[in-house]
Amino acid sequence: MSGRRDVILYARDIVKVYDGQVIALNGVSLDVERGEVVVVVGPSGCGKSTLLRCLNGLEGIQEGSISFEGEEIPSDDMPWHVVRQRIGMVFQSYELFAHLDVLDNLLLGPVKVQGVPRGTAARRAGELLYRVGLLERARAYPRQLSGGQKQRVAIVRALMMNPELLLLDEITASLDPEMVREVLDVVLELAADGMTMVIVTHEMSFARAIADRVVFMDAGRVVETASPADFFDRPSSERARQFLNTFTFDR
Repeated sequence: MSGRRDVILYARDIVKVYDGQVIALNGVSLDVERGEVVVVVGPSGCGKSTLLRCLNGLEGIQEGSISFEGEEIPSDDMPWHVVRQRIGMVFQSYELFAHLDVLDNLLLGPVKVQGVPRGTAARRAGELLYRVGLLERARAYPRQLSGGQKQRVAIVRALMMNPELLLLDEITASLDPEMVREVLDVVLELAADGMTMVIVTHEMSFARAIADRVVFMDAGRVVETASPADFFDRPSSERARQFLNTFTFDR
């Protein structure tokens, strides 16, 4: 990434306070370059997921600013409902509609929100389902899918809107260990294809494998930003060293 500064998203001095007293984010700044994978790690409750929710307007902020493609958001030209078509998000809880089958879950956004013809959207859905190994499950309902399959469908649903940036929030946290790999492999393939992503994860080996940059947060602040090699092998802060020592993985 050296020498290239094509910043697609920039958050500056973000402050998020709950109930007027709980400071979830305390002056957080973050920039993301086009084609870059930024992985955000840190202890539970440090503000990682809150940061992602603020980046596409699911949570309001009290101070600071967020710019996307050089324009501060939200704006008259780019209100949040438009931003969310360009900044997709995948949650740990899937958020699939139980009364719709897989295909109809995937078609809902592009057809109803973007006005894409159903046939065009269905062809796109088929291509993406094939890519993640779920084409034969297109007419299955969420209750008929494993956790890993549901999460892969949730990723495809986000991709159906053709986002320029994808936010992934602890997408393996609700999965049994044997299902984690099938989801992570899909994300690794997206990274190899150049998808711009900000990923919150507790999977440290995955973070090291996929990240262009690692952002370490603690107590609502960014403590350290580094390359994967520097963060995992030579963390510069004592707090990061303490955090990494709680994991047993090959560094």
